[in-house]
Amino acid sequence: MRPSSRRQLLAAVAAVLCVLSLPAVPLAAGGANGNARLNPCVGTMTSPANGTTVIAVQGFTWHEGDAGKKPAKLVGVGPRGQVQWVHHAADHGTVWQYDVDPMANGNVFVTATKNKRTYVYEFDPRTQEHVWQEELPIEDTHDVDLINGGTQLLVANMKNYDEDSGKNDDSIFVYDLQKDEIVWRWYFRDHYPKDTAENYTDDWTHVNDVDKIADGKYLASPRNFDQAIVVDRSTNEVTMRLGSDDDYDVLDEQHNPDYLESENGTATFLVADSNNGRIVEYARRDDGWERTWKLGEGDDLSWPRDADRLPNGNTLVGDSRNHRVLEVAPNGTVVWEFSSPYLVYDAARLQAGEHGGPTIADMNATGSYGLQGDAARHENWSNLVGCHSYLQSVDGWAAGQKPSTTGATTGESGVNDDDVRNALVTTTTDDDTTTSLPGFGVAVGLAALLAVVALLVRRRE
Repeated sequence: MRPSSRRQLLAAVAAVLCVLSLPAVPLAAGGANGNARLNPCVGTMTSPANGTTVIAVQGFTWHEGDAGKKPAKLVGVGPRGQVQWVHHAADHGTVWQYDVDPMANGNVFVTATKNKRTYVYEFDPRTQEHVWQEELPIEDTHDVDLINGGTQLLVANMKNYDEDSGKNDDSIFVYDLQKDEIVWRWYFRDHYPKDTAENYTDDWTHVNDVDKIADGKYLASPRNFDQAIVVDRSTNEVTMRLGSDDDYDVLDEQHNPDYLESENGTATFLVADSNNGRIVEYARRDDGWERTWKLGEGDDLSWPRDADRLPNGNTLVGDSRNHRVLEVAPNGTVVWEFSSPYLVYDAARLQAGEHGGPTIADMNATGSYGLQGDAARHENWSNLVGCHSYLQSVDGWAAGQKPSTTGATTGESGVNDDDVRNALVTTTTDDDTTTSLPGFGVAVGLAALLAVVALLVRRRE
């Protein structure tokens, strides 16, 4: 029996026991699934989501007695909390799973770490295949985005100290897939003194995110500098800066800022303010930044690392150390909650896209709010263990969830599926061109999970 099959067999058996022992968590009835079901990963579910939610599980926990590395994976969750599919990235050599971005063709663009190198790939949920992949000889990158019609990669490059030169090469850069080379690069050392933050010779900036927000304008998140910045590619200058090093009242080691714009054109940042345990929104005024929204009071959130504004005005939150994803209304009411152990890094709503939706000011919902109505299943460790076991037992599409018609889709970049590029030769070029899922009742769950076990046994035979 292959190691992955043995793992799935053991996980399936464990999941049967866990599902039988866990308390029932009701789901809303109706919709595509037709009836109410139970699921060991579902928390509050007062209204269905407006599409599939893809969750990137980094794969780690600090829980006493069970701390350490866990499997990295992607989880596709349907509108009412049904698990549609699980992609066990660890079975493909992936050590850490990071950013996930929805693509126009319905696929997902993924940033991960493999063999101590940065590994990006286009994943087709319908076929559960990697459409194409790219491996870059840089360490532990948390975010790479496809830009300019899928022809280039925008990279947040961290942990890049050069011992020979004595320089820290942390940067953001653009890598052209067709030319196999870096065509633009911006070094943090040219704009910040060495004594900014700490660890100049180690993980200096920990730049964990970069987004193209307009033609030639990039929003970056140097986490260890406690700030979010916009770099203008045409001038190489920082044109917007929220926060400053060690000013923890504004930001404290943030993750994944998103750019929003109000109806009157006001630039707005939505940020997972991780070490402060909150989600914040700031609007840029003539006299500086104004915090217009704060989500999270006390220990509501634990090291949140992602927040996306949805078209309906709610916010999708990756609550990392609580191992869950929440959809939260502006007043703090949780309307959708799903556990996905261990250590959620990112979440994306496929139908909704990313980096969109109204600002808090435009919704007249400014203020500070605590969470209301969450099931808080993470507070009981056995809930998370049961959920983890269940997710480990699903490999690819879950029973009854695979679409009736499937087919490979064409990647946007035109890159050969097995092509691996490592040149990273620096040249110059012109600026950017503008481009614009089942749940379980006890009986149903037992039958389905035993079916998984039977299938794996047959595979062994």
